[in-house]
Amino acid sequence: MMKLERFSIGVGDRFGREARAQLRALEVARDQGVLITPVWNKSNREHTLIGTSPDDTRRRVDEAVRASRWPDGYFIDADHIGLATVDRFIEPCDFFTIDVADAIGKPAEAESVAAYLAASSRFIGTLRIPNMQASIDVTEELLKEIARKYLFAVEEAGRVYRYIVERKGAANFVTEVSFDEAEAPQTPAELLFILAALAREGIPAGTIAPKFSGAFLKGLDYVGDVPQFTREFKDDLAVVAFAKENFGLPKDLKLSIHSGSDKFSLYQIIYRAVVKANAGVHLKTAGTTWLEEVTGLAAAGGEGLNLVKDIYFGALARFDELTKPYFAVIRIDRLQLPSPAEVSAWTGREFVEVLRHDPSSSRFNPHFRQLIHISFRLAAEMGDRFTGLLERHREAIESYVTDNLLRNHIEPLFLGLRGRPRT
Repeated sequence: MMKLERFSIGVGDRFGREARAQLRALEVARDQGVLITPVWNKSNREHTLIGTSPDDTRRRVDEAVRASRWPDGYFIDADHIGLATVDRFIEPCDFFTIDVADAIGKPAEAESVAAYLAASSRFIGTLRIPNMQASIDVTEELLKEIARKYLFAVEEAGRVYRYIVERKGAANFVTEVSFDEAEAPQTPAELLFILAALAREGIPAGTIAPKFSGAFLKGLDYVGDVPQFTREFKDDLAVVAFAKENFGLPKDLKLSIHSGSDKFSLYQIIYRAVVKANAGVHLKTAGTTWLEEVTGLAAAGGEGLNLVKDIYFGALARFDELTKPYFAVIRIDRLQLPSPAEVSAWTGREFVEVLRHDPSSSRFNPHFRQLIHISFRLAAEMGDRFTGLLERHREAIESYVTDNLLRNHIEPLFLGLRGRPRT
């Protein structure tokens, strides 16, 4: 089985042009003694909307790695795949995020449930896990409820994992199992017995992505009870450590935080907890790269500014179509969106001030930012008009991408720095 380093980061690059800029940010961290493995993630939905393929991602990332002379490991992630979508990812990818959210709550076979309960019954009673704040009261009823909710989903993950193994070989990829798009968060107790089920299913998971409490919205800070998240995250770290020791799971298994972009209020909490526990962490979908491309074009003025304004106008006209797939991870109040007439009058600087995630700015509009975030398909539909401007303003755009990934994500989460004002 391939292995990640202790720290890894999922870097989206929807249009496949920013890998060199992303690597520059990681080079700064490496020069400061922290190696972070980049994982380029792109889902089947994103490929379909943009008109690309996983082979395109592999080719562009390999080219960037060679050009940058990046000396360390890197991965291409088949993001949020299942049996229906995995085939096109088999050859070019070496990281597979198996998404089982749709299988949660479906009933497993009675024999499977009985076997799972029998194997888990040794934990019935008061279970004390090192470094966990409270003990877990394990009852037969708790185990039955966990089996009812999650056992079929774990078995589905096993079916997908074995399908990939048959076509790629077990030694040639990293496996992540994702529960983060479930309707409800998993408690630490549920996570523990999910991990037990994954071990019984024979899945050597490198990362596990639970759903945490609170809302992880696209391109915005965490919405929820930060102290509750802190307790939950620390307990989950303790559960993962216990599972590795007791279930035979890989020693480098670590938590994966999905929708990780711009969760500024959580980054230093995660950093301190991970360092104290001597654990690893995978931050997925970090950096809001597409929004930095929009920022660069807006700041350039002229044709670039006109293009991003057109994207916004198109997004308003196609609001329902664009928001439907992201209903669970956005909160956009249409009444808070600026009018076309208002946006038409903006300078490039004004557009950037409204878009950029700076909660201290009176101009920042989170509703505007979220709508632009999910409107990348409109840029894809523009074809050469969009990609041509990306290349014309390459240097400026890359500086935005590097600066955002380094200052807003890598420094607070992996280096323990508070971050610096963006230039």
